[in-house]
Formats: sequence, C-alpha cells, structure tokens
Amino acid sequence: MLRLVSFIVLLFVLIIGIYFGLLNADPVSVNYYFGAYEMPLSLLLVATLLTGALLGAVASIGIIFRMRKRISNLKREVSKQERELENNQTLVQSR
Repeated sequence: MLRLVSFIVLLFVLIIGIYFGLLNADPVSVNYYFGAYEMPLSLLLVATLLTGALLGAVASIGIIFRMRKRISNLKREVSKQERELENNQTLVQSR
C-alpha cells in the first residue's frame, strides 16, 4: 500500500514538473562574467535549485563529521563509565 501511495505521489510530482516546464519554456538570457547563455526559464530554475541543494549539502558535511566524532567520543566515554561502574559494583559485592 505504501509503495502505491509513493508511486502516485511521485507520478503527481512528475506531472506537475512537466507541466511547469511547459509553462515556463520561454528562453531567458543568463549573463555571467565571461559571457551570456540563453536557456529555458524552467531549466534555469531547476539548475538553480540543484545548485543550492548541492551547496547546502557541502556546507553541512563539516557539521555532520563533527557530530559523528562527538558521538563516537561520547560512546567511548559511556563504555568507560559502564566498565568503571561494573568494577565498583564488583568491589562492593565482594566486601
């Protein structure tokens, strides 16, 4: 059932995207430092969206690696504390 709903949603998004592309097929001129290029508006919008998503992903990589390292350090600390607790419980029980 979930696959069917996912397929219907994907199909809906695809149809909306195609319709959006057809509505915005007018060419626009993109001027940049080294020249100009003419492309359909819908393609320009999709390219801009993908570029922004890629830059966001690259910007978050540093944070992700820092958090993974912190999680690893905290897991190691918890393991160390658990071993110490077990040792203390063993000492208390042996008295």
